[in-house]
Amino acid sequence: MDTAGELILIRHGETEWSRSGRHTGRTDVALTALGEEQASALIPYLDARNVVHALVSPASRARRTAQLAGVVGVEIEADLWEWDYGGYEGRTSREIRHEHPGWYLWTDGIIPGDDAHPGESIQQVGARVDAVLDRVQILLDDGDVLVVAHGHVLRVLTARWLGLEPAAGRLFRLDTGKVSVLGKEHDRAVIAAWNIPPVV
Repeated sequence: MDTAGELILIRHGETEWSRSGRHTGRTDVALTALGEEQASALIPYLDARNVVHALVSPASRARRTAQLAGVVGVEIEADLWEWDYGGYEGRTSREIRHEHPGWYLWTDGIIPGDDAHPGESIQQVGARVDAVLDRVQILLDDGDVLVVAHGHVLRVLTARWLGLEPAAGRLFRLDTGKVSVLGKEHDRAVIAAWNIPPVV
């Protein structure tokens, strides 16, 4: 029997750092005006779903996105923080590649940072999302579960949902303010929709 509900993923709305391509892990950056518009545009889509539970990253950009999207009764889930980029926090890929030619986050990882941004490996991100998915599997019996979080952590979560290694998250581009849906077909994990504008 297929899972009753689906897992709805929303990447938070645009921030100044996401717009400029700066790696934004634990730095708390506010939504831009466009980011707030993206979040508000989610209301009709979510109103049409049977969301029974909502898990949201502690970051204000994720919490604000959920608030503007009309989500109530959210649970803040620490394991949904974005990948901790360590010493690459706030830097663009272009800047990093200037010092380390050919650098690619998904294969080369990060360097340690300061106390606020110690950094983590992709395996550590994978372990965090595995814990989230363990909880989600039970909640899906009652209906749809909404997750509002960040680009890279949601890509890793998707890879793990599909039974892939965490680094397979590199295959799933995810833009700000977009909706993706994970579900089951014949009891097998699938992607039901990916990186779509929030239309009903």
